[in-house]
Amino acid sequence: MQATYDAITSLTDPFCREHLNEEYAELAQRMTAALCRKRPSPLASGQPRTWACAIVYTLGQLNFLSDKSSQPYMVMADLCAAFGVGQSTASAKAKVIRSALHANRMDPTWMLQSFVNQNPLVWMAEVNGILVDLRDMPREVQQIAFEKGMIPYIPADREKDPEQYSS
Repeated sequence: MQATYDAITSLTDPFCREHLNEEYAELAQRMTAALCRKRPSPLASGQPRTWACAIVYTLGQLNFLSDKSSQPYMVMADLCAAFGVGQSTASAKAKVIRSALHANRMDPTWMLQSFVNQNPLVWMAEVNGILVDLRDMPREVQQIAFEKGMIPYIPADREKDPEQYSS
């Protein structure tokens, strides 16, 4: 699958860097790798440009790329045209990707860091029967939540070294 990964990311990397941003490029690399590890991998058949388009399309859907109020912004039809892939094909492959990875808009795994920081649902947890925002909890509680994979990073650490977490 290494050749497939290389073929797809050789298309997604320059597209994301030219039209979107570095964060999209990194997410596309991670998503491609995750799909390559699936058994059987949906990437085993089909054209790399179709999968490259579908991966960026999926990330765009999950991160509101076609919402004019978001940055970066791009119409999905323009994204598909840049890859030379029909929008219905990209949409169908995106559905395969979302299904294979159990991806949805609330999953911080596939969110742009700026959305993770702003999404209160990422930080909510039930503690002793009460819904709390883990960003407001003591560092010890944040550490436990991070170790259990409940949150993407420890907010108390971010406050100490914001440069490490800037996007």
